[in-house]
Amino acid sequence: MTPIFAVVGHPNKGKSSIVATLARDDSVAISPESGTTRFSNSLDVSVGASHYTLVDTPGFQRPTRVLQWLQAHAATAEKRQAAVQSFVTDAECKSNFPDEVQLLTPIMNGAAILYVVDGSRPYGAEYEAEMEILRWTGQASMALINPIESQQHVQDWQQALGQYFKVVRVFNALQADLEKQLSVLEAFCTIKPEWQGAIARLISEYQKISTEQQAEALQLLVELLNKLCSYQVSQKVLSRNQAKALEGVLQLRFFADMRNIESQIHDSLKNLYRYHHLQSEIYELPLEGNLFDTEKWIVWGLNRKRLTVAASMAGAATGAAIDLASAGTSLMLGAAGGGLIAGASAWFGADHIAEFKVQGLPIGGFEARQGPVKNRNFPYVVLGRFLYLENALRNRTHAQRDTLQIKEGDLTDRIALLTAPQQAQLHKALNRLRSQKSVDDLAAVLKPLF
Repeated sequence: MTPIFAVVGHPNKGKSSIVATLARDDSVAISPESGTTRFSNSLDVSVGASHYTLVDTPGFQRPTRVLQWLQAHAATAEKRQAAVQSFVTDAECKSNFPDEVQLLTPIMNGAAILYVVDGSRPYGAEYEAEMEILRWTGQASMALINPIESQQHVQDWQQALGQYFKVVRVFNALQADLEKQLSVLEAFCTIKPEWQGAIARLISEYQKISTEQQAEALQLLVELLNKLCSYQVSQKVLSRNQAKALEGVLQLRFFADMRNIESQIHDSLKNLYRYHHLQSEIYELPLEGNLFDTEKWIVWGLNRKRLTVAASMAGAATGAAIDLASAGTSLMLGAAGGGLIAGASAWFGADHIAEFKVQGLPIGGFEARQGPVKNRNFPYVVLGRFLYLENALRNRTHAQRDTLQIKEGDLTDRIALLTAPQQAQLHKALNRLRSQKSVDDLAAVLKPLF
């Protein structure tokens, strides 16, 4: 049996936002204008090997008049459900109350009810006609309080809704994480027992997909680091002067290609999390202008002091004499590390991004080459930008339609959550990538960051 949920309520209370969030689909139309949904729209939600249906319905327009019609056609309680059934099939009702007919039809066909209200707006008696009509349908139902702007009136709504619905939940469509979304499905196991098995399978599939998405995101990160850290462009020419003349052209091509590689992987990440229409802005890699002004990279990667520590820990992982536990917890930024930082600042080469080289060829002629990037901070920059985007996508709901803006984050805090051995292995791996050496276990090294 396929669970079917009809999302109903007053106009402009976030019904479509609820549908988009539960379906994890950013193609569901959402508008701040009342009356965006004029017809009931069924959306089949595939979740691995399982699926369920969400029905986005028009808002109630004339609930008081509809309730009066129903009361005139059902003198006693046992006739109420039949009266609603007559209402949705009556030709005159279809003409006079088109929104309510569209709204109630899927419910009378067996859909459970998700009644949505705005917890930032005051409760009013006018909603009681809607809730009474829904009660007459006899279907399993739950109320969701969507605090669109604030939670100012949530408590009043909880008290009122509790008189009409067995289950009442506060559910912010713009902030609900996966656990909160699954709790909505889980609640129907108690109010509609015949769906218990199907809902249990849905929840299991959602959790499985979440794990798979994380694993695929990890592979995308591995691909991105390998590509960007090894990328170079070259051109064969006849003379050294011709090669030097190509420097500006190759440099522009190199940086444009690097951006395109990152952009394509980031798009794949958005598609992985089922964001097919999401507009996002992430500050570009600071490759243009002063190519040696790598201090700009600190917002994405590590600052100079922490780069020194990273280099030290990478050395420790290969046998250098250093206290790993101390380096992992303090990042060697205290008095003990001061001398090391001062002495190593010129050693780790933070002032070079990608060198332009000209070399002779054994068969004659010359080759001009731009890249690869050898800057120690570069793999950390790539890593940080990917992790910030992945975290934003994983914790974002599909009801949010604003442009996703990622300006900066603190990679150091993320790395600090790792154990000292994990940090050392990470620094060693990124140092090898920066040196254009392969890292066979890169996915295993990066996995703790997720």
